[in-house]
Amino acid sequence: MSHPLRLAFAGTPDFAARHLAALIDSPHELVAVLTQPDRRAGRGKKATASPVKTLALDKGLPVLQPASLRDPAAIAEVAALELDAFIVVAYGLILPPDILALPKHGCLNVHGSLLPRWRGAAPIQRAIEAGDDESGITIMQMDAGLDTGPMLALGPCPVPPLATSGDLYERLAFTGPALLLEVLEDLPAALARARSQDEALATYAAKIDKAEAEITWDQAANMLARRIRAFNPAPGCFTYVDGQRLKVWNAQPEPATTNVAPGMIMDANASGIAVRCGEGALRLQTLQLPGSKAMAAEDILRGRSELFQPGTVLGQPPPP
Repeated sequence: MSHPLRLAFAGTPDFAARHLAALIDSPHELVAVLTQPDRRAGRGKKATASPVKTLALDKGLPVLQPASLRDPAAIAEVAALELDAFIVVAYGLILPPDILALPKHGCLNVHGSLLPRWRGAAPIQRAIEAGDDESGITIMQMDAGLDTGPMLALGPCPVPPLATSGDLYERLAFTGPALLLEVLEDLPAALARARSQDEALATYAAKIDKAEAEITWDQAANMLARRIRAFNPAPGCFTYVDGQRLKVWNAQPEPATTNVAPGMIMDANASGIAVRCGEGALRLQTLQLPGSKAMAAEDILRGRSELFQPGTVLGQPPPP
């Protein structure tokens, strides 16, 4: 190591907290942790600290929670830290040019894709949805664009054929901290060999809209199967049966055996519930009815088979 660095860290969810934990255990000096303001969550709408804030407070680190980093007071707070580098992981707030210019070695971002593929808010989910067979981590130096800065290191990670976003998240949460520490081992050297992104290869990972989670049965079965895995564990894909919302956590595409309307159940047995799609069929294998836990289709059929008789059409919401 060239020498320990004076760092601040900005992040919010568990993915970021895993990287913060690695920095806490490193030789580097963490002088502040930034995270988003507490959000109200749960049935009681109680203000809840982010995983990053919880870990930082547990380790006795100073925590800053500005609503915006464009506020002159927030900029002054960061300037007073006299940073060598500012590490950003899934923070959720935009860093303006005034912040980007403050640290001696700039601001580094840990991004959950192999840039320039899947710039933006939901790289893990969009990689699964697109059927990518490879993902990874990119350590990049931040600039004023959206994930457009020069790349310091890439950590490729294969995507197993039936992986959910939760599965890929766990793989990348393991890859990212080690790659970040490797870059920080000699940051000036890593910056010197940084390379620009190829704009011609850039794709955009749009933020997940909850409306996307509703299954549209006239789409192709293989695409729907990928989306179900992409939205597992959140927000979770759903359809309707008998006016009730039915969450679908696992499903496999297969050839359609009968020519019926999209959304119609073709058969239901121990291997799952086969539903006709615009192209092919989808066999629903893990489902969740309201007020119940997720369970195998075989178990749901044992108690609620009347809901899933062949000829039943899924996707019809309750009347307003």
